[in-house]
Amino acid sequence: MDAVDAALVELGGATPRLITTASSPWPPALRERLQDLAAGAPTDATGFALLDAEIGESLAAVINTMLNAAAIDPTQVTAIGCHGQTVAHTPDTRPRTTLQLGDANVVAERTGITTVNDFRRRDMAAGGQGAPLVPAFHAAFLRDKSEDRIVLNLGGIANITILPADARQPASGFDTGPANCLMDAWSRQQLGKDYDEDGAWAASAQADPGLLKTLLDDAFFGQEPPKSTGTQHFSAGWLDAKLAKMKELPPACVQATLMALTCQSVADAIHRHAPDTERVLVCGGGARNGVLLQRLTDVLELPVASTAGFGIDHDWMEAMAFAWLAQRTLAGEPGNLPAVTGAAGPRILGAIHPA
Repeated sequence: MDAVDAALVELGGATPRLITTASSPWPPALRERLQDLAAGAPTDATGFALLDAEIGESLAAVINTMLNAAAIDPTQVTAIGCHGQTVAHTPDTRPRTTLQLGDANVVAERTGITTVNDFRRRDMAAGGQGAPLVPAFHAAFLRDKSEDRIVLNLGGIANITILPADARQPASGFDTGPANCLMDAWSRQQLGKDYDEDGAWAASAQADPGLLKTLLDDAFFGQEPPKSTGTQHFSAGWLDAKLAKMKELPPACVQATLMALTCQSVADAIHRHAPDTERVLVCGGGARNGVLLQRLTDVLELPVASTAGFGIDHDWMEAMAFAWLAQRTLAGEPGNLPAVTGAAGPRILGAIHPA
């Protein structure tokens, strides 16, 4: 819930071409409403509908601003792949569900561009987790027959895509647990800052082994894939409950332990499910955290590098992936990987809202 990210992507070549991008932070009041809703704050149907429409207006405004700045006419754009803002993701409930806000009718109307949204729920209806979806994009553009690779996305939640060199083996992947969400929440709570820039605060202290063990005791880490999670589970409240069981620790020590949690949970997942991995390619906001990348390298004992050196900008991987998923939808092609999500089979994802 940091910002709206938009990427203009040209598809059709061997590698997607990133033409231009835009990022616009949520207005503080709107961001607070989103965070409250995701944390379970009550709202009525009218309030919920208004929020959905308001987010749609915000998404459309960012897209129009980006196109205007790049002097791109909307008629040149085939479609918008609009993920929306996740406020709920409960793959383990029955029925399972997920929810992303941002009215695509508003986006299509304000931009004049066909808009595809609601990518996750069809996979869930087919028995899948609805996430992660970006591994299909990783498999299409970052697989290499010369080495076994992992693509590691370090957003709020961490997920891995396992890309065997052997083309006969399917790509797979799953969420491993928190990436930046807990570190960011603790930084906001203790420092009043949205994130710990370059991991400097975490690097100023040592992780506490007892707290790390308590954090890793969460049942999610022991679950077999396919599995997914979200900030509704790994929340500030989750962290507070874990800390309540411990002696009081210096705040910097807690931050160092949260970084250790990210690194250890990722490493455990890779060592357990992809022991032949030769290289880890990193994308997402965590790719800008030098301390985090070095700690991952140390724990994994593998080469760790940004996806930027392999043709896809690490900051814009997710936005580019949903452009590609929209293209798949319009072409009538499946967008999920059943080996990743656990769905009953390949499914065409998303709802199309014509211009």
